[in-house]
Amino acid sequence: MKKLLTATAILMAAPFAAHAGADFVKGDRTFAADAELGATVTTGNTETTSLKGRLDMKHELGNWENQYLLEALYKEDSGEETGKRYYGLVQGNYKFSDVNYMFANANHEIDPFTGFDSKSTVSAGYGHKFVDTEKTTFAVEVGPGYQYKRLDDESAAEAGYDTEDSWVAHGVMNFETEITDNSKFKQLFVADYGESLEGRSETSITANIVGALAMKFAVIVRYNSEPLDDKKSTDTETNMTLLYSF
Repeated sequence: MKKLLTATAILMAAPFAAHAGADFVKGDRTFAADAELGATVTTGNTETTSLKGRLDMKHELGNWENQYLLEALYKEDSGEETGKRYYGLVQGNYKFSDVNYMFANANHEIDPFTGFDSKSTVSAGYGHKFVDTEKTTFAVEVGPGYQYKRLDDESAAEAGYDTEDSWVAHGVMNFETEITDNSKFKQLFVADYGESLEGRSETSITANIVGALAMKFAVIVRYNSEPLDDKKSTDTETNMTLLYSF
């Protein structure tokens, strides 16, 4: 755990270490953010509640391109909690050129419905933009990482241990393109391969409504090749949310 905390501290401090010039945020700004919110509430014969929130921030600090991401999901069915997930990410990219960069990433997830109280991953490596135009970006990142998981009390009692940790191979593929002047398509794949394969796919379409307000439709798939005994290997999530850019 001490190794994880040390590595996390280094990675979170890294983006603030250098200054030069970059074009991560379009236009003359050095900071941009997307705030996303969606909710579904039904009453009567069926009572359900679903809430999804997300804040995605991008910041330029010279040659550093930094991202800060916060996500929260909550679901309830007939008064019973059926889903809860909190996720935070910090990533700093140091540009060597317009298409080559080094990345450092730290993320933390809380999702008790997987049987784990929490999961933390730190990674670093090399990134390359195979396509980088005004309308389309396709980037790939690869590098080593370290993952630490803490089981919940019930899963720990069944497994006979309460934590898991391993070195992983970390990979990311990120594709973004403008369909029209008012709509955008994104496809993100993230994989961590160590003692098991864990992957995440997010497919989304965003369409502007008026000004900085947009509608976003997203399908998220999470995969774990070796889930705990009573858990499924694949989780899917479909969201329709409002998105405000500033």
